[in-house]
Amino acid sequence: MRTPVPDRDTYLARWSALHGGYDPRGGLWLVRAWLTLVHRVASPLAARRVPPSAVTAAGVAVTALALPAAAAGGRWPLLAVVVMLLGGVADSLDGAVAVLTGRASAWGYVLDSVADRCGDALYLVALWYVGAPGGLLVAAGCALGLLEYTRARAGSAGFREIGVVTIGERPTRLIVAAFGLAGAGIVPGLAGFAGTVAAGATLAVCVVGLGQLMLTLRALLLGAPPPRD
Repeated sequence: MRTPVPDRDTYLARWSALHGGYDPRGGLWLVRAWLTLVHRVASPLAARRVPPSAVTAAGVAVTALALPAAAAGGRWPLLAVVVMLLGGVADSLDGAVAVLTGRASAWGYVLDSVADRCGDALYLVALWYVGAPGGLLVAAGCALGLLEYTRARAGSAGFREIGVVTIGERPTRLIVAAFGLAGAGIVPGLAGFAGTVAAGATLAVCVVGLGQLMLTLRALLLGAPPPRD
């Protein structure tokens, strides 16, 4: 059975309410275009009342399939790129399905955040399989974790707005990893080099992104009363 699904404008309004009032209809066109695409893809799932948590789990499972492809070497990392991109789309669909079906919840938010961190770890492991140095990947993972931890703690301190879209956001990290795996698949002889460049780029964007976020948070939270535990 199919259930009526809200139109795009209604979806964008609900999305805005869940993201600190940021209105994509008057913001960056790329965000609006992406959310429009997500609405179209998510609508059939919402119409069939597919649970958002099932979409979340499917996204992690699909992303995990990139690991054997990356480990196989040769041209196989190109398949890993396709798998990772599909997992990235699924990562956006779960939230859209929740919004369209009116099933957005605190539990779904936590589950989605955990799934995102699992996806981030899988990206780094995939780069390790194609030859990126472990130490560099650990550093990238630490910077990534610190960026996400800082944003989460800001939420606990009362920061409920998007504030700033940094260069180190998850879509950027996905694109960087995908380029690294693509390079490894296109030129297998330089797989290690491609993986190293992608790992270094991940570290760089996370460090810069952390700096952007810290500057924004300092300006917005300085002088605010501390949260009660």
